Amino acid sequence: MSKFSQEVEVSGHLIDSMILTKVFDKIMNRGGEFEILDLRVGIKKKDSSHARLLVSGKNETHLEEIMDDIHREGVIPVKEKEVKLQKAIKDMVMPDNFYSTTNNETLIFYKKNWIKVENQMMDKCIVVKGKNATCVPIRDVKKGDLIVVDEIGVKVAPPERPRDKANIFAFMGSSSSSERPTQHIAKKVALDIRQTKKSGGKIVIVGGPAIVHTGAASSVSELIKKGYIDGILAGNALAVHDIENATLGTSLGMYVQDATLAKRGYRNHMDTINAVFKAGSISKMVQSGKLTKGIFYECVKNKVPFVLAGSIRDDGPLPDVITDVAQAQREYKKVLKDASMVIMISTMLHSIATGNMLPANVKVIVVDINQPTVTKLMDRGTWQALGIVSDVGAFLPLVSQELKKLK
Repeated sequence: MSKFSQEVEVSGHLIDSMILTKVFDKIMNRGGEFEILDLRVGIKKKDSSHARLLVSGKNETHLEEIMDDIHREGVIPVKEKEVKLQKAIKDMVMPDNFYSTTNNETLIFYKKNWIKVENQMMDKCIVVKGKNATCVPIRDVKKGDLIVVDEIGVKVAPPERPRDKANIFAFMGSSSSSERPTQHIAKKVALDIRQTKKSGGKIVIVGGPAIVHTGAASSVSELIKKGYIDGILAGNALAVHDIENATLGTSLGMYVQDATLAKRGYRNHMDTINAVFKAGSISKMVQSGKLTKGIFYECVKNKVPFVLAGSIRDDGPLPDVITDVAQAQREYKKVLKDASMVIMISTMLHSIATGNMLPANVKVIVVDINQPTVTKLMDRGTWQALGIVSDVGAFLPLVSQELKKLK
């Protein structure tokens, strides 16, 4: 055994989920060496596999670098030690060597037991209280909180290929292409939505104003009305343009039906904001009969929660918009709690923000006509996203039609 070596192990569906291949790649990419000491491969589809390796580096620092890389694939030392904890010295300050989380399921070895970390999100710290461990953003850290430091005693459960055929569509979604057959993908998405709701799952839409500009607002409204959607997350723009379209027939002063410009249409979005302020809120506008259709009308009528997060560029913004960014993020998290599927439509800003809040076991579907918007979300760590490069005005009506056929 080399002086700079360590015995490690990893378990799970190592072969078909390519976990072992990723571990080998990361060791070799770092210029390290490995020796397979033991390998037990599961015989049946649902059987787990186990591997024990000897990993070697050129020196102590090199070995640490290799261990940091393969840790994220679920590799842990054979002789696991208790997780290391350190107190926060003041509010909103983490220890210098805090453990930064991924969006994959994580466990810590604490008081001789593996404890699952709750509220899993990427780029957070882990706070331990009693027998519980929770992902916590830096602004919620309190003086005296016990925070996990280093990677000792931390285990990440890497993503695995689903055991059933129905979920393979979501697993294979870590890519995007504008050349996929749109009709076929729309059918797949509709089937996934139907199966998610049939099994009692929760579906949330994250949307941008292009939903309205492209004429897809009626399709989203229909999805809400039919009970497929359990929450809407957006910014000021989607709500303003949806209500402008519902009350004036325009979106940014352009008639959605025939793409002609309305007379003095440039003031329509401000007129809409003024109308909502006059009513007091979106829900009050619905109650007064001033708003009778659209995405947010259906949200109010069907008691579907929505959160509108503010931006520095917003006009108005609407009285329902939360302008405190930290508070908006907390409200987003409430709607996302226990979500099974999140559909992100034409909004880079809110999609990436939402992706950072989701554990990796949540199915994510991203639809945008701009491919960099789709791939950027995946590059930021939301590896489980299915990217669909398409015009939402054409794609969403197809999904709606396919759902009707499934009934």
